[in-house]
Amino acid sequence: MKLKFRNPFYSPVPIEEIYRKAVLALMVSGAVVLSACGGENQAGSSSNADKEETVDMAQWSADELSDEQEDEFGDFMEADDPPLTDPLDKMVDAGTMSIGMVEKAGMTTTAAAKILSSTSSASSSATQKSTASTRTSVYNAPRGYGGRFYHQPTTQRDAIRLADQATFGPTYAMTQYVKKYGVERWVSAQMRTWRSYYSRGGSGRIHQVKSQTSFCDLPRYKSQYCWRHYYSHVPLVMDFYRNATYRSDQLRQRVAFAYQQIFVVSTHEISAVYGMRFYNNMFLKAAFYNFRDIIRGVILQPVMGDYLDHVNNDKEEPNENFARELLQLFSIGTCELNSDGTLRGGTCVPTYDNEMVRNYAFALTGLTYPKGGANYWGCWPRGANCRYYHGYMKPVEAMHDSSARDLLAGVSLPEGHKTLEAVEMVVDSIMAHPNTGPFIGKQLIQKLVTSNPSPAYVARVAAAFETGTFRGFGRGNKGDMRAVIAAILLDEEARNPNPDSSFGRLREPVHFQAAVLRSMGGYTDGVPFVYEWADPQPVFQSPSVFNFYPPDYPLSGEPGMVGPEFAIFNSNAAMTRMNYLNRMLWWGAYDRDRSFSRTFGTNFRYHYFYKLAKDPEALVDHISNLALGEPLPEAARADVIAAVTAVRQPAQGTWNDYYEFLRNRIRQAAYLVFASPQYQMIR
Repeated sequence: MKLKFRNPFYSPVPIEEIYRKAVLALMVSGAVVLSACGGENQAGSSSNADKEETVDMAQWSADELSDEQEDEFGDFMEADDPPLTDPLDKMVDAGTMSIGMVEKAGMTTTAAAKILSSTSSASSSATQKSTASTRTSVYNAPRGYGGRFYHQPTTQRDAIRLADQATFGPTYAMTQYVKKYGVERWVSAQMRTWRSYYSRGGSGRIHQVKSQTSFCDLPRYKSQYCWRHYYSHVPLVMDFYRNATYRSDQLRQRVAFAYQQIFVVSTHEISAVYGMRFYNNMFLKAAFYNFRDIIRGVILQPVMGDYLDHVNNDKEEPNENFARELLQLFSIGTCELNSDGTLRGGTCVPTYDNEMVRNYAFALTGLTYPKGGANYWGCWPRGANCRYYHGYMKPVEAMHDSSARDLLAGVSLPEGHKTLEAVEMVVDSIMAHPNTGPFIGKQLIQKLVTSNPSPAYVARVAAAFETGTFRGFGRGNKGDMRAVIAAILLDEEARNPNPDSSFGRLREPVHFQAAVLRSMGGYTDGVPFVYEWADPQPVFQSPSVFNFYPPDYPLSGEPGMVGPEFAIFNSNAAMTRMNYLNRMLWWGAYDRDRSFSRTFGTNFRYHYFYKLAKDPEALVDHISNLALGEPLPEAARADVIAAVTAVRQPAQGTWNDYYEFLRNRIRQAAYLVFASPQYQMIR
C-alpha cells in the first residue's frame, strides 16, 4: 500500500487574508510598530521620496508574500525567524504565520493601513497599482541606494555565489528572489533593511556599585549565572548566531562582522556584556554609513579605549597602543600603497614612524568614559569619569595635550586646540590619506569575496571609496560605504561565472556553521556555539587585536598567494566541521537549555525536504544546488546518489518509521554535500 501523508502546514485560507488578519492583530495589540525601511529623503523632495517608498514597499509585499506562501504551504522557507516561542510571534493569530512575514511584507504604518483597508479580493486601486509596479522591469530605489535600474535575472550559481559572499548562507527564498530580480536590486533592498541587534545580557549596573561588595555578591544579583549574564561573551554569541541564522538583514550582518574582525575588541580583555553589546550594535547600525563615521565611532568607543589603552590617557607620556593600531590595522597600514593596493615603488615605504605614532597618541588624549559609572573608591584620575561603557567617550580638556603637532596627509593640529577638534582632525588625516581606500577596500574584499583580488579589482573599489558613488549607490561623499560595498559585490570579478583558479576563499568556521543551518531551514538559540562548537573561531574572543587570522597569511604551496582563513585551518579544524555535521544530522541536534531564558534549541527542519526524499537524484541535486549553486561533479554526484539510495524504506512499520526513513535519506545527502571539498571553498 502506498503511504500518503498530509502537509501539516496546509491552510485553505488565501495568503492575502492571513496577512491582512495578522497585521490587524498586531495593530490592535499595539505591541509592534512597523518601522519604515525606505532610504534617506532629500529636503524639499518629500513627495518624490514618498512615491519611491510606496513603489518599493509594493514590490517587497508582492515578492515576499510569494515566498512566504511557499513557506506556509510547506515548501522551502527562508529561516528568518525562530520557532514560534517569541511573545511577538504568539500575538499573530494566523496559524503558523510569523512576525517575520509581517515585517517583511509591510514595513510602514502607511503600508499596513492600506492592507487593513483593502478587501480580501484585493480590488482597490492602490493594490492594482502595486501589482502593476511589480510587473515592470524598472526598479526605482531611493537616492544613494542604486537609483533607477532594470531588473537583471541571474542564474542559480550566481545567486548562491552572492549568498556566500554577502550573507551567512543561502536560503531557498533568498536565491529565488535574486534569480528573479537580480543582484543589484537585492543589494539595494538589503542596504535599507535593519532587523538585527544585540539585546541579550546584563546592563551597566556592574559599573555602578558604590559598596565594597562585588556586583555578583550583592543579594539582588547573586546567582550561579551572574557572571555569565553580565560579564561573559555568552549572551553576545547567542545573539550573533540567532541573527545570522534567521534575521533577514544578512548583508548588514556580514558587513558588520567584517568590521568586527578589522576593528577588534575581545572579551579576553573586556568583561562587560553591555559594553560589547553597545560596541557591536554600532557596526550593525553604521554598516552602510560613511567610513568617517565608523572610524570616529571606533576612536570614541569606551570599550576600545580600555582594550587599547587610550581612555584617560596621560597627556605627558601617553600610551601609544591605540595610536599605533589605528594606523597599522584600522586605516592605512604600514606601507605606502598605490590605488590598486600594490606597494608603491614595488617595495615597502613606511607610512609612518614612531614619532608620528606619538603625535597621534598625544592628539587623542583628554578622552574619558561617558557619564553613568560609579564605584566605592571614586573615579580616577581626578576629573575623569568612572568606568562606564554605554555611550561614547567624553572630552576632559584638562587631560588633553593641546600642543601643535603634525599628523599624516598634511593635517596639523594648531596650538591650543580642543579634544574633540583633535579627534576630528585625526579622522581628517585618515580620510585624506591615499592608503585608506585601497587598504580598507582590499580587506573588505577578502572578508566578503576573495582572498586574492586582482589589483584592478582593488582599484575599482578604492575609486568607489574616493568618489563615494558606484552605479547610483552612495551620495558622492568620500568614504560612503554604500558605494564601497556595492562596488565589492557588483564588480565583474565578484560576478564572473567562470573565475580563475586563484579566485575565492576558504569558508571560515562561523560561516560554515551558520550556512549549513540556513540551507537546511534550521533554527538555533545560539547555545551550542558558546562552547561546544566555538573552536577554532570563538566569536568575540579573538586572541589579540590581530583577529583570528591575518589578512596576509601565506597560502602553503602557492607562492605569492594568501589564504587568511587557512591560518586557523588544520586537520583538527577539518574534523571539527565533520563532527558538527554528524552531531546536527545524526545525533539528534539540541534541545532547549533551560538554564538560559528565551531558548528553543537548535535543529534542522527536515519536513521541507520530505517530498524530495523519495527520489535520491532529486534530493541530492536540490541540496547541491542550494549549497553550491550547481550539481556535484559527475563522479561525486553518482557516489552520493548511491549512498542515499542505499537507505531503504522499511517493508512495514509505523508512520514514525516512514518519516525516519525520509529523514535518514535527507541526512545522508546533506552530510555528503556539506562535507564535500567543493562546499569548503567559496567561489
